[in-house]
Amino acid sequence: MKFMMFVCTDSEPDTATGDGETPIDEWAAKNDAAGVRLTGDRLRPPQDATVVRKRGGKVLVTDGPFAETHEWIAGFDVLECADLDEAIAVAADHEMARHGRIELRPFWPLGE
Repeated sequence: MKFMMFVCTDSEPDTATGDGETPIDEWAAKNDAAGVRLTGDRLRPPQDATVVRKRGGKVLVTDGPFAETHEWIAGFDVLECADLDEAIAVAADHEMARHGRIELRPFWPLGE
């Protein structure tokens, strides 16, 4: 089962000292080797975003993020997991589960 894992900032991160925390590069290497992480990367901050819309046949391009929020998507990973429980375990091991937040969404193939 394929999941998109959004890695997000959070205005209220966990400030407790880390206990067995896995640095992101080690988390990626571990899950790449296990075949769970299919791809992933960091994203530039919202101020580098470009929004594209098409209205009345015209393409409208604006700078900045789609939504004004304090939290933003800092990166993503595509996971291949047996089920949601495995995806949650993989996400919980990511450093940003403590310092930010992780959102998991199952893929929804076209045609379903």
